[in-house]
Amino acid sequence: MFEVGFSEICMVALVALLVIGPEKLPKVARMAGFWIAKSKRMLASVKQEISEEFQAEELRQSLKNQTGINEFQKILDDTSNDLRGIKDSINQKPEASSLTQNIEQDERR
Repeated sequence: MFEVGFSEICMVALVALLVIGPEKLPKVARMAGFWIAKSKRMLASVKQEISEEFQAEELRQSLKNQTGINEFQKILDDTSNDLRGIKDSINQKPEASSLTQNIEQDERR
């Protein structure tokens, strides 16, 4: 952000002492410290909420990707089963043709 050195802090304190006065300066300093601390806590809280929201979004995205992977796996399994069925039907056709050939040979005899 911006850097504030010791000389700048001394200058602000001197101006505050001149403007506010020595009687009210401790009260004003306490109030300023209170509000600065409160704003720091609020900023830390907002940062934490944003971080939690990003983590939740990453988790949602991960679950969404996992769902996509599961759907892809299901399609892959279905395709594999279909290919096995085609392979089995191809393997059964030669047996069927050999059976018809055997029947034809029996009929010729």
